[in-house]
Amino acid sequence: MKIDAYSHILPAPYFERMRELAVDPGALKRWLELPALHDVDARLRMMDEFGDGYQQILTLSSPPIELLAGPTESAALARLANESMLELCEKHPDRFPAFVASLPMNNPDAALDELAFAIDDLGARGVQVFTNVNGRPLDDPAFAAVFDEMARRDLPVWMHPTRSAAFADYATEETSRYEIWWALGWPYETSAAMARLVFSGLFERHPDIKIITHHLGAMIPYLEGRIGLGWSDQLGSRTAGENYQNLLPRRPLDYFRRFYADTALSGSDIGTRCGLDFFGADHVLFGTDCPFDPEGGPMYIRETIRVLDALDLTDTDRDRIYHLNIRRLMRLLD
Repeated sequence: MKIDAYSHILPAPYFERMRELAVDPGALKRWLELPALHDVDARLRMMDEFGDGYQQILTLSSPPIELLAGPTESAALARLANESMLELCEKHPDRFPAFVASLPMNNPDAALDELAFAIDDLGARGVQVFTNVNGRPLDDPAFAAVFDEMARRDLPVWMHPTRSAAFADYATEETSRYEIWWALGWPYETSAAMARLVFSGLFERHPDIKIITHHLGAMIPYLEGRIGLGWSDQLGSRTAGENYQNLLPRRPLDYFRRFYADTALSGSDIGTRCGLDFFGADHVLFGTDCPFDPEGGPMYIRETIRVLDALDLTDTDRDRIYHLNIRRLMRLLD
């Protein structure tokens, strides 16, 4: 069995509303080019390539809801997304065993209400947040209750990067060029959000909280030495006017290992080995980023399976990565 823990979809009713809300229809070009993203029949045909044992946990594709609707409208948009997700799971339980709820994070009170409704009434098995909320960091006190509630419920939080071309790479420029905002900006976004959660003391308050980072923890595994000897063990030595010494009772690097991470690395053998070495097989989940590949869906699935099957793993660890870990986190085990 293979359960894809991080695949993306735009259910048809939600996608139609998203098109109505889009200020710049041209910005939807990428989504319109991927039928498997919003056409469920195309999605199912694509999944057939991988046999009956392949399933997907559904997460809503970017852009974040809070970029599409203001605080007074975002709750209704999240509700539409979550009810549409449930409909897909009910129609195709053999392909979509569960979905992840979307939240109107630009309205924290409504986000808590939708969290409860989506999990208690619709059966969602987790929630998705993005690495910032219209520029506000996830460790902003306004969002603490979402993390507190997910820790109390012992269900995971999926964390997806977000940044656009409007975030310039240099202070002298207006926009990011060459899609640097995506290729390099998104890994930075994930890494920075992880760091803010670590240094905010989230893992001290909730030692067992389950946060799934997209793209195998982004920059963190590769920068283990820099984060360890360079940062954790010299924190505050480069900063005047702030006392960062003894900020946390444990070495900061140790907290980074508490995150979970998916294998959505666009088929990178090297990156997958690095991420597995850093997080360990108990904290890595099979995820593909489907359908955002050059073939519109199957390529990232195929390449990720190729990478995982070629690794020198025990059968037990391979099963953990492919399906046991995500079933344990979402409490889907029989």
